[in-house]
Amino acid sequence: MDHQRAHHYSDHASHHSDHASDHASHHSGHLSGNASDHASDTSVADILDLDAEVLGPYLEELTGWARSHTKAAPHTIVDVGAGTGTGTLALARRFEAAEVIAIDQSPTMLERLRAAAAAHGIAGRLRAVQADLDAGWPPIGTADLAWASSSLHHVADPDRVLADVRAALNPGGLLVVVEMDAMPRFLPEDVHPGLEERCRAAGARNGWNAWPDWTGHLERAGFTVAEQRVFDIDVRPAPPAANRYAHRVMSGMRNRLAEQLSADDVAVLDRLLDPDDTEFVLRRRDLVVRGARTAWAAHRA
Repeated sequence: MDHQRAHHYSDHASHHSDHASDHASHHSGHLSGNASDHASDTSVADILDLDAEVLGPYLEELTGWARSHTKAAPHTIVDVGAGTGTGTLALARRFEAAEVIAIDQSPTMLERLRAAAAAHGIAGRLRAVQADLDAGWPPIGTADLAWASSSLHHVADPDRVLADVRAALNPGGLLVVVEMDAMPRFLPEDVHPGLEERCRAAGARNGWNAWPDWTGHLERAGFTVAEQRVFDIDVRPAPPAANRYAHRVMSGMRNRLAEQLSADDVAVLDRLLDPDDTEFVLRRRDLVVRGARTAWAAHRA
């Protein structure tokens, strides 16, 4: 899901719900000002919330890893492209004394984030900032830790944004960049073998989930990369929300990849999405959730 921003949210509202399935957990093209309507933002917000419910536990490992790279306990954290606040909440839990500044372009996302923060008792430590990062970095002051999860590739000029992040970090501050390696998989290995891999390959040919190796970009922006790590995700048994999550992702694949898949694969997807079929994904009890994230921890040099 590389951006060059055009890629994923360039189709505007008409395709947002499909795109949401393409990039579950991707904190929006809401960093920058594509004119999306409320309904489409709500659809993306729904898939982000599903992603958080299903895959959220891995964030405990990820934020723990981030903490291991901090040089001192952060007083201020900035979540760059916060979406509905999955990362924001995880960071607030991990760093209990820190103020968390959540930046997003979408009022819908920030509204959900504020509600989630209130529900989790951290509203007093949250500052939500609506900003279009393609227009410039907002005046938020300095921070000790910056977090950009599945968001950096959505801006038009990520190198400029990285320079802005560096300028906003205090000396020795840490930036964590996270990307989703590919669409999640849900079917057990012995059920329709190869279907999800073929769908993922077709999506990759369309540029879904494509992003650069951020190491060189980080170094050019004045960061020192401390570690790059892949976090494998394997949720078994899958929580109940996984069925709805799988339905959204598979619907997006069926709607957008049908012409690139074999007739047999399309027929299987149709069965998985048919409420009258025994294969219907919303009724399955055998789902697993597998995926991966690549993360970079980099200090302000």
